[in-house]
Amino acid sequence: MIFTFGTPLSYGVLRDPLSETFAISPVALSTVFSVMLFTFFIGSGTIGVFSAHLPARGVLLACTAATALVSPALFFVESYAGLLVVFAVLGIALGTVFVLLASIVPRWFDERRGAATGLIFVGNGLGLFVLPPVWEYAIATVGIRRGFLTIMSVTAVTFLFAGIVCRRPRWADQSSATAGELLEWVAGLARTRRFQLLFVGIGLAFAWYQLLAAYAIDLFAARGLAGATASAAFGAIGGVSIVSRIGGGYVADVVGARRAFLASLGCSAAGIAVLLAPSLPVMAVGVILVGLGLGGCATIYIPLLMGVYDPEMDTAIIGVFNVAGGVGALAMPPLGTASVSYTNGYVAAILLTLAATLVAFVAIAVGTR
Repeated sequence: MIFTFGTPLSYGVLRDPLSETFAISPVALSTVFSVMLFTFFIGSGTIGVFSAHLPARGVLLACTAATALVSPALFFVESYAGLLVVFAVLGIALGTVFVLLASIVPRWFDERRGAATGLIFVGNGLGLFVLPPVWEYAIATVGIRRGFLTIMSVTAVTFLFAGIVCRRPRWADQSSATAGELLEWVAGLARTRRFQLLFVGIGLAFAWYQLLAAYAIDLFAARGLAGATASAAFGAIGGVSIVSRIGGGYVADVVGARRAFLASLGCSAAGIAVLLAPSLPVMAVGVILVGLGLGGCATIYIPLLMGVYDPEMDTAIIGVFNVAGGVGALAMPPLGTASVSYTNGYVAAILLTLAATLVAFVAIAVGTR
């Protein structure tokens, strides 16, 4: 789980080195990361739907092979189209591993599913905390090509071990639906008002962080932090989220997933609003609030959805709502980068991020009422 979200959401660190190495403008390159996030959410979500009746081990090992194959790719591609393919494949592999682990591990727990989900999602928090500075260090030390090879190779090894050990509990019901029946189930689901509201809400609950990730490092640098320190400040959001990933799961078990999820979104909105202030101490408060909100949002949506829909459709449920994240992901990196470039400031980007969070809050509140 450390490597699933950590690399796709480190694109703020990767953008400039890739731009310089391949002579592609940052705005154009942001579309490569949009495609990566699109396949991370939508591609893997689609695979997740059809993986509901497949052995988890086989799917995870296929993702391991795909990650290993793209790890040396930057030594062979030279064009925008080549980068597009590499990061699209990478997005599918990383996203599919996330969908399977996020949906299968909670099936092992009934009474304390929220706490168990929080513990496994600590991996995502560690990834968001560790991976940006690790990418920064690797690129500064050995360059973007060798850095990409090294980190992707380590990623493939961790996925290999995950593929070896991860399986559904023998006592848990597993979907026996055919591909056609799964498509019929999704079509029926899409026609319900609750699903439509939750689809928008969950999508924007992912999108606000994707938007923030597009400009956060530059924002911190503009506020006076050096390059490495700005990356560390962005990573600190993921570090703080570790606390709320653990605590949020326990809180969800006590007060309910709905209340805990909405509280997390409210905390995120408050932190984003605080980032409008130019003061570094106030910005630090914003980083803490955003990190606390991020951890809850990223963790509690699993028990929230499992409480609304039949857990037998585990990977299908998480896969469908992963697609919601992908719809926003396609637009978020270019939107964040362009809003900063064309306004020569960060106010518009921060307000867009805040708006996405508030709309997510309303949609989830109404959809789960």
